Amino acid sequence: MQSPYPTQRPGGQRDHRKHTPKADRKGLYQRAIQQSFAKLNPRIAVRNPVMFVVWLGTIVTLLVTLDPNLFGSVQAEVGQQRSLNGVITLILFLTVLFANFAEAVAEGRGKAQADALRSTRSDTIARKLLPNGKIEEINSTALRRGDQVKIIAGDMIPADGEVIQGIGSVDESAITGESAPVLKQPGTDIASSVTGGTRLLSDELTVKITADPGQGFIDRMIALVEGAERTKTPNEIALTVLLAVLTQVFLIVVATTPAISGYIASFLDGLVGAAAGNSLRAGTSIAILISLLVALIPTTIGGLLSAIGIAGMDRVAQFNVIATSGRAVEACGDVNTLVLDKTGTITLGNRLADEFIPVNGHSLREVAQVCLAASLFDETPEGRSIVRLAEEQGATFDRDGKPAEGIEFSARTRMSGTDWGGQEYRKGAVDAIKGFVRSRGGQVPPALEEAYERVSRLGGTPLAICQGNDIYGVIYLKDMVKPGLRERFDQLRRMGVKTIMLTGDNRITASVIAQEAGVDDFIAEATPEDKIDVIRREQSQGKLVAMTGDGTNDAPALAQANVGLAMNSGTQAAKEAANMVDLDSDPTKLIDLVTIGKQLLITRGALTTFSVANDIAKYFAIIPTIFAAAGIGALNIMGLKSAQSAIVSALIYNALIIPVLIPLALRGVQFRPLTADQLLQRNILIYGLGGIIAPFIAIKAIDLILPFV
Repeated sequence: MQSPYPTQRPGGQRDHRKHTPKADRKGLYQRAIQQSFAKLNPRIAVRNPVMFVVWLGTIVTLLVTLDPNLFGSVQAEVGQQRSLNGVITLILFLTVLFANFAEAVAEGRGKAQADALRSTRSDTIARKLLPNGKIEEINSTALRRGDQVKIIAGDMIPADGEVIQGIGSVDESAITGESAPVLKQPGTDIASSVTGGTRLLSDELTVKITADPGQGFIDRMIALVEGAERTKTPNEIALTVLLAVLTQVFLIVVATTPAISGYIASFLDGLVGAAAGNSLRAGTSIAILISLLVALIPTTIGGLLSAIGIAGMDRVAQFNVIATSGRAVEACGDVNTLVLDKTGTITLGNRLADEFIPVNGHSLREVAQVCLAASLFDETPEGRSIVRLAEEQGATFDRDGKPAEGIEFSARTRMSGTDWGGQEYRKGAVDAIKGFVRSRGGQVPPALEEAYERVSRLGGTPLAICQGNDIYGVIYLKDMVKPGLRERFDQLRRMGVKTIMLTGDNRITASVIAQEAGVDDFIAEATPEDKIDVIRREQSQGKLVAMTGDGTNDAPALAQANVGLAMNSGTQAAKEAANMVDLDSDPTKLIDLVTIGKQLLITRGALTTFSVANDIAKYFAIIPTIFAAAGIGALNIMGLKSAQSAIVSALIYNALIIPVLIPLALRGVQFRPLTADQLLQRNILIYGLGGIIAPFIAIKAIDLILPFV
């Protein structure tokens, strides 16, 4: 089955933008229209204070449409007043409906992704291993955390788990969209984690279940992308409170308008005659007052705010990343520091042996022979490349029937090798090999330091090689900085984001790679503890930090970071500690997420600026016409027909601007790597100025074509 997510990114990379077929878009919009009416439920409507006021206003104007004299007799003819009230009711209803539609479309895209994910999940028969060694076939929904199951080729993996025995190829295309199978085996951080809903293609595996029913990775993905229980982020809550306060302010202003107009009318009676005062009193019907309130409160951003947040999470999902909450997405936009591993993130990660450099009087053939012996049990890509290069140099290794033992690499020893025939063959970090040789009574030749510095200055990774207490030479492991990273780091720097590279390489190599990649800082010979230390150091300065990881040893740092991006190929511990999971297992995705997070904040800021500017413009379009009714006609510089015409025109504009802005809210404002000051200037010039000009033009145009006022 194909992934519900695209797998190509913009800019010549993999593009994650989803191209929805016309039939799917039609179904999406049909569901959104249905949900728009469902969201009229008052228990749902009350969650949005601004639009709930409009909802209440719609109910009141509907009542006065049925009975214009419900709240007191009106001076206008009843039929005419009923028609006007009916039009106002319709406009208010459409305003609420358009706001609901914006939210429903944003949610609908998440629900479509959830449906695609749900189709990958099915109940299967699992072979549960019993304590007595027998196998019991049960439904996968009956599995619990800690159970062990046996999986054979062709079986669907019944639930999330860790491989504890066996080795086999797993098809993860239903989750990641990648057609190439992934090798799974126990004992390694990366390759031991399996996901329910994927399929074993070869051999057999014994898996320990790590998730109870309904709590697996796919279940969490469905719940998150569907957004049914989406909680508002702190910034969104703060903005909602601000909008509610503004609404209350305008509510007080409009509620006191009849009293103020009555006072002004009485005052004008004594100055210019009763005609002016009566004309002012005649414009204060309840429907007009509600129209004035709705026209002035921030309905534009109130109607689009939720859609902007949901669309931000949707854009993250389109990049094949699952965020645990909207807060995680928003935090990406506020990130000040990126902590990045060198290998696989900044460099291509396929370090290969490029050259053997002999020292201590040894020949190239002798160095190749020792390199081959030390790498016999090294199954890593680096180890295999060392074996290939040694064989190309003519090296051979005959065990002569003697047993050989492989020495695995560890973070503590920082070297690996082979014990054979009473000899110890080792390769590893130069300082680690120095210590090993000295512990065996050997001497470190001066030429070793020269070879070490030569490789380091080339940006390569130097590995020393020895047999017992004799150092034979240096292996040059060559890696390449990923193309285009310097430009992307420059963009982040212009946005005020600091980049820190972590690497286990020596300081010289780290310095060369850091300069080539364009990062702001680096930490050489880094340990897992260094990740937490650098995160805490940055956070102590009031900064938000993001980092990536995939191993169990990364889990503490992922939990400490404000944004932790775990690889889908990583361990369960890493996924649970992070607040984002990358289905493609691409560490550089963190840079894209910062861009998406900032785009979310920019979009919200731009539309808020536009909405506030709209409200200011509508205020100065409506209020002068009210005073013009009192005989001060010079204030009506727009030449609107009447106070009623101005209010109804503003109300119509108020309703129509929401669907016009829905595509922008869902797509997001175009991202540009600018500083905060530059963004503020751009918002004011484009969305602030545009938000002031647009209402004047639209209200005047609507006023000219209104036939009933």
